[in-house]
Amino acid sequence: MASLAKASRSIVTAVLSREQGEGVGALVRRSIGRPELRNHDPFLLLDEFNVDVKGGFPDHPHRGFETVTYMLEGEFQHEDFAGHKGTIGPGDLQWMTAGRGIVHSEMPVKSNPGRAHGLQLWVNLPHDQKMCDPQYQELRDGQIPRANPEDGVVITVIAGESYGVKSPVYTRTPTMYLDVKMGKNKSIVQAIPASYTGFLYTLKGKIVVGESNYEAEAHHTLVLSEDGAETIKVRTVDEEAHFVIIAGQPLKEPIVQHGPFVMNSQEEIYETFMDYQQHKHGFERAEGWHSTIAQK
Repeated sequence: MASLAKASRSIVTAVLSREQGEGVGALVRRSIGRPELRNHDPFLLLDEFNVDVKGGFPDHPHRGFETVTYMLEGEFQHEDFAGHKGTIGPGDLQWMTAGRGIVHSEMPVKSNPGRAHGLQLWVNLPHDQKMCDPQYQELRDGQIPRANPEDGVVITVIAGESYGVKSPVYTRTPTMYLDVKMGKNKSIVQAIPASYTGFLYTLKGKIVVGESNYEAEAHHTLVLSEDGAETIKVRTVDEEAHFVIIAGQPLKEPIVQHGPFVMNSQEEIYETFMDYQQHKHGFERAEGWHSTIAQK
């Protein structure tokens, strides 16, 4: 049994993420959340976004899940109806629990001529936490711990643990989120709880995954097997690579999603629309609110 626990998970599905329009003038490569991968419990969506100063994601609501924004390049502003406002830049993280309700805006910094490039992950919340109070966890690049298992390998531990290095982020739905950069001819063996579902999303270069030596290039979503194996082996050959490993404890609850609202039943979705339209049960401050950053 000990030898089985050390076996690497394999890749069971691979999907290329092509650019599509989203928000206002924004381009995204959708990973989880596209027709071939509608969701991957407990994850609802992963977008690699690329937005210039004319684009963005103006005022919109959320309920029932968490949004995790991780910047790769450029700067992004955030503002919500409770007065929370800020800017995140390269390497920074915002883990937002929408809970019972948030209305917010996410826009690139107009004074920065470059593009805002990053990842946004949606993590589902269990039924008993979907109506929790909204909360933010925000970490600057320098506050996110790194693991360096060998020269030429840097693992930014956004959530969970890697090579004994733990993230300070609290995850209501148990989650592992790692940003991995590897030089040429390097390898890692990342531990992953046997009960977790997971996937990799490739950002740059080519990687080789698992015992079967599955090869994948940039912008692919690689879904991991659910076979009880407790590691994932990844190596590079003749080029550098950049990718993320995302895994979590599946909730195994009904998922009913309508746009930015994710609940467990159609009735709860109907109630959410009524709450939003009537400005109640978490949406009280939405009445008459408009962000300042979306108006500029």
